[in-house]
Amino acid sequence: MAGVRVRWATADDASTIVRFIRGLAEFEREPASSVKITEADIVRDGFADRPSFEALIAESEGAPIGFALFFMNYSTWEGTSGLYIEDLFVEEAARGTGAGRALMATASAIAEERGCARLELSVLDWNPARAFYERLGMSHQQEWLPHRLEAAGIEALAREAGSLD
Repeated sequence: MAGVRVRWATADDASTIVRFIRGLAEFEREPASSVKITEADIVRDGFADRPSFEALIAESEGAPIGFALFFMNYSTWEGTSGLYIEDLFVEEAARGTGAGRALMATASAIAEERGCARLELSVLDWNPARAFYERLGMSHQQEWLPHRLEAAGIEALAREAGSLD
């Protein structure tokens, strides 16, 4: 990890974060059109009074080479918060430099400082980074299957809801 520095992202990093998200989409073999986030979205959602996420930037020689974007979740079984990493990405040229490990170590330090019982992320089944995460001590939760409801499904199901008092 020599030469890699991890710092908190700021609103000034919005364009870098969007660039990394686009790089992650390309790595995940998704079309560029699948990334809808803008710099304004990053600033609004990450740097407001009540941010939806936090982010870390990995740098080498002062240049951004990767990032981790995360948010807090809650475990009812543990009775405490957890930290969920939504995105972790290191530019291809910087892979193998320790940047990914530095980002994970920093996220772990944040989780420990906040008293989190868990640090979680999701990895595509074909992603070679799975071995990296396993070397860090993360375990694959085979029995848990992710499910997702997207915009059209949310809209359809929401029509069934009554009003909240």
